[in-house]
Order: sequence, then C-alpha cells, then structure tokens
Amino acid sequence: MTTPRSAAVPAPAPDGVAAWAARVGRAFAAIPESAIALLSRFSIAAVFWHSGQTKVDGFALDLVGGEFEIGVPRLAASAVDLFRDEYRLPLLAPEVAATMAALGEHVLPALLLIGLGTRWAALGLLAMTAVIQVLVYPGAYPTHGVWAAVLLWLMARGPGAVSVDHWLARRAAVAPGPGR
Repeated sequence: MTTPRSAAVPAPAPDGVAAWAARVGRAFAAIPESAIALLSRFSIAAVFWHSGQTKVDGFALDLVGGEFEIGVPRLAASAVDLFRDEYRLPLLAPEVAATMAALGEHVLPALLLIGLGTRWAALGLLAMTAVIQVLVYPGAYPTHGVWAAVLLWLMARGPGAVSVDHWLARRAAVAPGPGR
C-alpha cells in the first residue's frame, strides 16, 4: 500500500537548508578562539609532558591522573637506552639526546600550559615533532600531522586571553612609555 501524498513528509525547501547551514556556521564561528587556544595548549602540552615523564626518575606530576612524586628529577636509564637502541638519532650521543628531549618535554609544555612564550614554545615542540617524524617514526605522520596542526595554530594565532602572554601584552599596552 502506498502512502497518500498528503501524509508524506515534505522535503525541506532548498532555502531552508541554506538558512539552517548558515545558522550552524554562525554558531561554529562564535566558538571563542581563547577557548580553542586553551584546549590546544593543554592537550598538546599533555602529550609532550607525558612523554617527558617517561624519561625521568624522581619526579612525577600528573594532575589529571593524580600521580605526584616531588623530588629531584634525574634522567632515567631507560631513556638513554631508548635513544641508543630504538631512536638512534644521528649526530647526538644518546645521553645528550635523551637529556635534551626530557628537558624540552618538560619545559616547553609547562610554558605552553601557562601561556608564556607560547609561540616560541610551540615552535620548539614543532621542531621536536619534525625530528620525531623524519628520523624516528616516519610512519606516524597522522599523529604528527595533528600535533603539527595544533602547534602551527598556536604559532599563528597565539595563546588566547587565558595566558600570561595575553596578560603581559595588555599590561605593556597600558604602561606609559619612556619619557611620559
């Protein structure tokens, strides 16, 4: 049996779909960039921080997971082994490379998280991402591409309003200049 024509659900008018799509587009455009920046900073910082935590002993700080060990951090022997046996970076001794990575994976994410020197910290992590992609895990380009996109966005757009950088910029803008 067929449904009578009057009982069928009418198809939306093309202009109705366009109006709906425009409303959705305006709603998406209203997402505050500062919220996107804060989520980006937190998320990418967490990725690198967690990696850095695997390279040190004597210090653990995971606010989300609730792991705390406050002490003097020291390079884990497993980190040196990882750089010697798996990563095998050219031109750098495994001890030097592991130390640089552990330091970078702690300092740069901390700067990103508070939004201090955000563009420079993002550049440093982007350089680390490039090294990892090219020399260590070339097959992981989907993951590294996401990292690079987030870091490039932070470099291009900045840290947002919830950051030390923003606070310093506002303070500098209202501070009297020399001779005033």
